Amino acid sequence: MTDMTDALIEAADRGRADVAATVEAAGLRTAAATLINEVLFRAHLDEPAAAAGAGEGSLVITLTHGGQETSVLVSVGPTGVEIGRAARPAGLPPTVIIQDVCETALALYGPRERVSSASREIRWPSPRTMVPRLVNGPAVPRLFHAVVQRVVQVLDRDQPAGLTELAVRHGTDKWSFLHQYTQHYQRHFGPLRDRRLKICEIGVGGYGDTEAGGGSLSMWKEFFPRGLVYGVDIADKRALDRPRITTIQADQSDPEALRSMAEKYGPFDIVIDDGSHMSPHVITSFKTLFPCLADDGIYVVEDLHGSYWPQLFKGSEDDLNAPQFTVGFLKEMVDGLNHEEFLKSETRVPKPTDRSIKGIHFYHNLAFIDKGRNEEGGPIASVLREAPELLGVEGLR
Repeated sequence: MTDMTDALIEAADRGRADVAATVEAAGLRTAAATLINEVLFRAHLDEPAAAAGAGEGSLVITLTHGGQETSVLVSVGPTGVEIGRAARPAGLPPTVIIQDVCETALALYGPRERVSSASREIRWPSPRTMVPRLVNGPAVPRLFHAVVQRVVQVLDRDQPAGLTELAVRHGTDKWSFLHQYTQHYQRHFGPLRDRRLKICEIGVGGYGDTEAGGGSLSMWKEFFPRGLVYGVDIADKRALDRPRITTIQADQSDPEALRSMAEKYGPFDIVIDDGSHMSPHVITSFKTLFPCLADDGIYVVEDLHGSYWPQLFKGSEDDLNAPQFTVGFLKEMVDGLNHEEFLKSETRVPKPTDRSIKGIHFYHNLAFIDKGRNEEGGPIASVLREAPELLGVEGLR
């Protein structure tokens, strides 16, 4: 299903004709299964189901193409969400949502301007079934309408949740009593939300438990509806693989393993280091993966406290500028932003990143590094170096 998802994302980026060709090559049932899986992931039907007194609800999602159609029954109730053969109709007949499969793919994976509901039809149960309930009862359960509203909201790409809400929903500590990172992620990633992106996060979570963790991967998947998410962990986390989420087992302190991973899955638009937090590992990962980042990509380092704490992460507070620790390493890059302003060549040793980092943003325990060309020029510094008399000053000795 992951390959089908990738193919639909690429096709939706190009347009309806390419989506149609992809659907016809794979078959309607295969394409529809991928799209319905995505709709249900984003709809979070378990949330209204958990509300006290919500009752039961069911719906049928039908996707059509070229005179063919395929349908899936979804039932929601106090015991959770059931799909397909496991589902059973609720007390009322299910509502049916019908939509063209190409229109659905474009709504989910295409640029926002291609979202459309032109082919959509919602078939509610017969008035002979529904109207007497209004008059004589029992009342229509809240879930009856809620499940339809949630699915329609997804198909319309309407009012997407922010990262703080998604962090809580998916159980990641990026917003918790430990950290409040999501406000900063929202500021930097919000403008990128509807782009086709590849996001790589080092550190899946759950430690050695092969089935635990992955909360932030799911958060990124939902936040970036057209994104492909990759999680790198020293443990085997393949049990967490889902459509648009791929895990890779690799040691972040091993440059060859990281380079091999990046060659296979990159280039990445975003890399987030939430791994061991040990400075040698963080620095090795940056030196290896930053060159594999897209030219306008963003590299993020979380949990900078590891740079200071000797007990847990072998950090140090003795020299806050020491480049062998994460924060000192990043501080050196701040000088690199201004590499064209130094008057003496011996002031600092040039670094490979001087010309490829265009911005660095520090927050509490968090840093964002923007990749991009950093060659704006330093005209006054150039004159001070080469012809200071033009400014009425003496040259440096």
